[in-house]
Order: sequence, then structure tokens, then C-alpha cells
Amino acid sequence: MRTALVIGTGLIGTSAALALSQRGVAVHLADHDPEQARTAAALGAGTDEAPDGPVDLAVVAAPPAHVAGVLADAMRRGLARGYLDVASVKGGPRRELEERGLDLSAYIGSHPMSGREQSGPLAATGDLFEGRPWVLTPTRDTDTEVLNLALELVSHCRAVPVVMDADAHDRAVALVSHMPHLVSSMVAARLENAEEAAVRLCGQGIRDVTRIAASDPRMWIDILSANPGPVADLLTDVAGDLEEAVRALRALQSSDEDKRREGAAGIADVLRRGNAGQVRVPGKHGTAPRVYEVVAVLIDDQPGQLARIFADAGTAGVNIEDVRIEHATGQQAGLVQLMVEPKAAPLLAAALRDRGWALRQ
Repeated sequence: MRTALVIGTGLIGTSAALALSQRGVAVHLADHDPEQARTAAALGAGTDEAPDGPVDLAVVAAPPAHVAGVLADAMRRGLARGYLDVASVKGGPRRELEERGLDLSAYIGSHPMSGREQSGPLAATGDLFEGRPWVLTPTRDTDTEVLNLALELVSHCRAVPVVMDADAHDRAVALVSHMPHLVSSMVAARLENAEEAAVRLCGQGIRDVTRIAASDPRMWIDILSANPGPVADLLTDVAGDLEEAVRALRALQSSDEDKRREGAAGIADVLRRGNAGQVRVPGKHGTAPRVYEVVAVLIDDQPGQLARIFADAGTAGVNIEDVRIEHATGQQAGLVQLMVEPKAAPLLAAALRDRGWALRQ
């Protein structure tokens, strides 16, 4: 691939353009808002000037509701040899293109499974997709050359290609992305009118659960409008679990010992099934999840503290597998949780103590 046209210069489109530009592809940028395309160009994602002729690959990064229209316009104008979209739903746009009577041999649907809470070109990064799954949904009509162009795009973005049926993809993302976002928003909504004294008690748990609720509602209305059925089916199942949990909790309030035991068993079942589902979430680099030992370090909220900890861990020859930070309420301090291989935990703890760090047992 030598040339590409990215239509839609938001977070995903600009991030893909940055990755392609960094790997020597001549990228042209287009957007319904010319100022946004100019911003992306200023960031080094390409040029906002129109290409002289057909490019190798056109990447449509428009909201799901507009993807088919933008693709149809680009295909009728002959802007590229191959066409690809990055919308978060796949079945609907493909069917709409079919209804428009377009030749779909030059088209392939795709969905990079990566993103951020922020939107727009200023939030884009060239490494946004690195190591992340990038779903491709070819059909029997998809031309081999177009599939190869799509695979080259995924490679340039350092993502991991995953081939799926379009409708199977939509059911999958409803489960792992769309439904969890709504549940996160529902939990966060409970905080809107909560007493300030209660909100001040927020810890890492509530931050983890509500983090994705900070995303742009307008973007999510577009996404959910394009995939409502599978999401509604999953929420129906969640609603059933909630009803059972409520009944179990009410039973725990009873003075009847048998009812309390029944309530405890109901809650235990929910928690047990949660454990069973959580362990299926892929771990680092998409491999099977692993159990790490936590070394907890107390730090002041000052510049350079994290860099020192990582440098000291490196000096000790210990690789940090993951890290979490919990900030103390009302204090300029926090707790850094360093996840390491179990056999490395005693070595790291001893090395950090020797270098003056305070560890929490």
C-alpha cells in the first residue's frame, strides 16, 4: 500500500492515518468538517489535499449511521481500489450497501477493538491499535486484493487481525463492549445526585467500574442505534440477574434463618458466576490470564516518583507486568500496586525497601 484516503478524522480515523503516515504511506484526509481534517494534518496524519486519482485504500471512519452513505459515495466516485470501514457494527452497513445495489467485491468491513474516552483528532495516537484485535468481516464476494490491503492496514497499525462473520461480530461486541458501557453508565448515574459525603469515599473499585461512562454520549447513541437488538437481549439477561440479586438481598434481611441461607446462596451464585466469567477475560497480549503478586508502594504525589520506582525495579531485574494507582482521599499521596510474577515479588519488595520506599503489607 502506497496511498490511502481516510474519510473521517476523529479519534479512530486520525489514529489510523498517523500509523500509516509513520510507515511511509501517503495519506489524504477528508472530513465533513474541513477544520477537523486540517487539525489531523497538522498533527502529522497526512495532507488534507484531495488525491490526484484513485488511492490504494479508502478508510471510512464515520459514525455507524453514516458509514453506508459515505462508502456508497466514495465507491461511486471511484476514489480507491479498495474500501474499508472501521465502524463498531458490521451487519447493518453491509446490508445497506447491498440494498443500494453496489458491487461489494471492493469492500471489506472492519472494526479495530481499541479506543479512548476522549474523541476527536487531538486524542489520536499512532499506537492506539498496537497489540489490539482488529476484526475483518470479508464475504465470499470480497476480492483477495482488498483483503490483502486490509491486512496490510492492520499490520501497519500493529494490530492483530481477527476474521469473523459480520453478524457474529455484532453479537460479540454487544457482549464485550456495548452492554458493559450501558451498565457502567447506569452505575455512574447513581452518583449524580448522591450525597457529597458518600462520593468522597469513592475508591479504585468504583473508578474501574465507571471509567468508560465518561465517553461521549453522542458517539454512543450512534453505536447503540446501530446494534440495538443484541444489546437489548443481553440487558434482558442482566435484568434477570438483578431481579434475582434483589430477591436474595431482601431474603438476607429476613429474621427467618432459612430465608437468610437462601439469600446467601443466591448472592454466592452471582459472585461465583462472576468469578467464572472474569477468568475468561484475556490477559496480557491476549494470552490466558495469569495471577500476579502485588507489591504495594506508598508514594507522594510528586513529579518523578513513578519513574524512580520503575527504574529501581529495572535495576533489580524485575519486569512490571501491570500497574495500578490508588490516590488517597484529601492527601497528596497514593498507593502504587505493582503486579509482578510471584517468584519476583520478594526480590522486588526487598530491593524497593533497600532504596527507601515504604511498602504496604
